Amino acid sequence: RLISFNKNTGFSHACNAAIRASESPYVALLNNDTEVSPQWLTALVEAINNDETTGMAASKILLNKTTIDSTGMFIYPDGIGRQRGRGEIDVGQYDDKTEILYPSGCACLIRHKMLDDTGLLDEDFFAYCEDVDLGLRGRAAGWGAVYAPNAVVYHKYSGTGGKYSLFKAFLVERNRIWVAVKNFPLRFILKAPFYTFKRYLYQAYSIITSRGSTAKFAQGVSVSAMAMIFLKAYGAAILKIPSMLTKRFFIKKRIATAEFSRLLKKHEVSVSELILKD
Repeated sequence: RLISFNKNTGFSHACNAAIRASESPYVALLNNDTEVSPQWLTALVEAINNDETTGMAASKILLNKTTIDSTGMFIYPDGIGRQRGRGEIDVGQYDDKTEILYPSGCACLIRHKMLDDTGLLDEDFFAYCEDVDLGLRGRAAGWGAVYAPNAVVYHKYSGTGGKYSLFKAFLVERNRIWVAVKNFPLRFILKAPFYTFKRYLYQAYSIITSRGSTAKFAQGVSVSAMAMIFLKAYGAAILKIPSMLTKRFFIKKRIATAEFSRLLKKHEVSVSELILKD
């Protein structure tokens, strides 16, 4: 059954409309720029069925037949998500079922009971980082997340939004602030500006040395245009911080702050991995 809109309402809103229309015990999120292997859905269901407290299952997402896009997600301490294994050649190093922090929203399975418990995707995000927010809310509420290596998906990365578009840069920079404000323990929020400053230094280095995704984004984009996008992102983020703080108050937290902090540290990505790799 197709649910259509007369304009682009964003990834979060569109997915939520389908989730609300579904009575299935599971919800599969799948980007429109993907191709799935025959065993994809079966492997995800088997992975999530092993434990009733598992709320999310991640796919092995490949950019082509050999290069990894995602095998679950990491987190940078200022709120940006990063794909585990991104850019590596797949030689079986991620073929073990394992706990992850949360799955990429590109191709994953979510238990409907978890969504009923935690709430749906945050529609204020429009697109990008909404999976980070949902995943962290799920973990805070005590739901587990696993990686299903046999659930293989082929992804034409950012086939809709564009790999290095200014609009994507705006959404990621704005939304990662909301992720931190809504979900991070207080001491992580206080440290986040330091990590952001460190990220900006690495992004400058990336441009100078022509290494990593920032360098590719900067090609054909003026410094003034990049600066303006970041300023607009901060302005938009600040305007809704009161709303995000209100949402933070209603997040269900069934695990101790210390345990949640350990989860974030366990699945933390380094700034060099985030910036200097594509």
